[in-house]
Amino acid sequence: MALSRVCWARAGLWGSAVTPGPYVTRKLQLARPRAGLAWGAPRLFDLPCRSSNLHLSPKADVKSLISYVVTKTKVINGKYHRFLGRHFPRFYVLYTIFMKGLQMFWADAKKARRIKTYMWKHNVKFHQLSYREMEHLRQFRRDVTKCLFLGIISIPPFANYLVFLLMYLFPRQLLIQHFWTPKQQIDFLDIYHALRKQSHPEILGYLERVIPLVSDAGLRWHMTELCTKKALSRAMLLTPYLPSFLLRHRLKTHTTVIHQLDKALAKLGIGHLTPQEVKSACYLRGLNSTHIAEERCRTWLGEWLQISCSLKEAELSLLLHNVVLLSINYTGSRR
Repeated sequence: MALSRVCWARAGLWGSAVTPGPYVTRKLQLARPRAGLAWGAPRLFDLPCRSSNLHLSPKADVKSLISYVVTKTKVINGKYHRFLGRHFPRFYVLYTIFMKGLQMFWADAKKARRIKTYMWKHNVKFHQLSYREMEHLRQFRRDVTKCLFLGIISIPPFANYLVFLLMYLFPRQLLIQHFWTPKQQIDFLDIYHALRKQSHPEILGYLERVIPLVSDAGLRWHMTELCTKKALSRAMLLTPYLPSFLLRHRLKTHTTVIHQLDKALAKLGIGHLTPQEVKSACYLRGLNSTHIAEERCRTWLGEWLQISCSLKEAELSLLLHNVVLLSINYTGSRR
């Protein structure tokens, strides 16, 4: 009896494992057409999951987050610009010029750093650079000197508010050209041109006193002819409010840099300069090129290079007088 009960119990257990109940059978029949799984096959949640198929990698998550933030920032920035342009148009113009000026100044700083790094790695001197690289470094140094003053006066606490007010009231004296409006660029260059004209009679007076010391009669006549012309511009845009020894050093350095630029420009060729580069080069050398046609500026610059490149290092003082004489005798200069 006991043995038969054990056999029947074992047969019942195996039978329940082989022949599932109606609920399980119906569930398997519903799942088979889609999954195509046989009895005893592992279910979907029992399979090992691969993270590369079901989840993004941490690097992709960071990239997607950054792109989302950048997109949202651009949208908000666009709305902010439209709000300023609609409700505060005058302030929006100043704001746009200021932001563009910061971008241009930052680009100039990165370019100057690349040039300096190249000079340091390859042991290249300033006069061995190309014309555009030399001109970029020269202008960037002047811009940094101007910005340095703003940085110094903004050091005290709460002085930055005063600095913004001074920048708004005195943009010509405190800001570089990147932060000028197009109209201000023309007006301010005319003002600087007028300042150069003020000291020009004194330079011509010195030349008149030198005339009797010239032994050659022909040269003496030519110098007299030059000095009788009306003065239209000044020699250099350098501040005269310095001690005499510092002023002499600045004049010598400035003249040497211009002479080196002239040699590099003669090597490059005037024809390779853009119209803006031509006008800037003429203005640096004493000609008010803001109101002169491009072709006339190129002609004048060619005459300048002929004289400058023929001078030796000991004759560079003549280059300062060349700034005066070529400028005042140009018929296209604006009075």
